[in-house]
Amino acid sequence: MPSRHARALAFRTLHARADGFIVPNPWDVGSARLLAQLGFEALATTSAGYAFSRGVPDNCVPREALMAHLAEIAAATGLPVTADLENGFGDAPEAVARTLRLAAEAGVVGGSIEDARSGPGDRLYAREFAAERIRAAVEAARSLPFPFVLTARAENYRVGQPDLADTIARLQAYQEAGADVLFAPGLIRPQDIATVVRSVDRPVNVMLGDPSLGLGAPELAQLGVRRISVGASLARAAFGEFLRAASELRAHGSASYARAAVSGAELGRCFAPYAGEST
Repeated sequence: MPSRHARALAFRTLHARADGFIVPNPWDVGSARLLAQLGFEALATTSAGYAFSRGVPDNCVPREALMAHLAEIAAATGLPVTADLENGFGDAPEAVARTLRLAAEAGVVGGSIEDARSGPGDRLYAREFAAERIRAAVEAARSLPFPFVLTARAENYRVGQPDLADTIARLQAYQEAGADVLFAPGLIRPQDIATVVRSVDRPVNVMLGDPSLGLGAPELAQLGVRRISVGASLARAAFGEFLRAASELRAHGSASYARAAVSGAELGRCFAPYAGEST
């Protein structure tokens, strides 16, 4: 297992690649280890994917439970892990800073902070206050003994306020506040993505997994995107297959789904290197 400092440096270095990189989002230890074996170089947690694995909607997992989850994912492989820290589990800048420090203690080397309140009636924080929250997160990150990568998110499109000008203004404010990476989930038009990339001087993350996007990693890299995540889409794909299989079993008493299922022997070979480990 590389040291935390080494993993942090490796993660930061990935953002300098001209052709970008993909950071997939596991939702448990098994999915993290499978992604590592497939050759991915870093991992990102997904708050929604983990919430679904606990049988609750997104934004319903308490901070303590999420931190335990982060510790499991960070210890599952030798890869650097960046965490979905939702909105920092509190409105106040001090709450955001506290959440970031707890995440670092859990073993992750990066994390993202949203600029909207969580739960029913999600709404954006005022831009100036949102930037203050990012400044608090930056101060907490810079106090750590390793180069934590802080991602600031502009949630305009996610909360139903698709205003590109305000999205860019928010990302620029977070850049000025010291964020290392910028992210506006929900962008799907190539021209909008390119405009965002041109408007800031930090690496930009774009999320695959929305069928409306219509672009792959190579096309996003050509637009200047440096990091590509997939959010909860891998978890949703897995749960989708489970629901289809279970629905067949319940409705017809048949198991044709088993023909496409990965074998126990193959999974056993994938997880054999971890035999005897406790997570």
